[in-house]
Amino acid sequence: MVDLMGGLAPDSDVPMDPEMRAYVQSAWHAVAARTGASFNFDFWQQATPRRSTYPACRSVIAAGLQDAKARGAMYDAIQTAFFLEARNPSLNSELETLAAEIGLDSDRFARDLRSQEVGSRFTAERETARRFGVTGFPTVIWCWQEPDQAPRYGLLAAGYTDLDTLLSRWNELIA
Repeated sequence: MVDLMGGLAPDSDVPMDPEMRAYVQSAWHAVAARTGASFNFDFWQQATPRRSTYPACRSVIAAGLQDAKARGAMYDAIQTAFFLEARNPSLNSELETLAAEIGLDSDRFARDLRSQEVGSRFTAERETARRFGVTGFPTVIWCWQEPDQAPRYGLLAAGYTDLDTLLSRWNELIA
């Protein structure tokens, strides 16, 4: 399995405008209603929301430079911080705190987060996602390769997909 950070919103220090805030909050409500997921709506009063996901994406890559398993740990920490703890993952300082909380070397993480290497890897991951036509997240693409054959790819999920639909698509692809 390969996870890619595809980014959604470029770097920005500009607070979300009221229309975007309303749109994202309504998306949270829709996801909560559809999946039962929990959200801490205090985020919208306690933080200064910015439409900027690139810092969080780079932080997952930076975490992975210290330990491949840290990519997943950082991703999970960001999700928890943002959706449940009303913390702002568009701030490097918050991402550095999360890195320390999951046991990473915080000085190295801070350097890596701003490094050309992480920037280049993030660009490459975004470009790979775009080559598959990915425009939203989460997206799950399946790849299968038989010996001496070209790989086969298929879309399993774009956005939230329930388990039954996911399994049905999986069975179609492997047939």
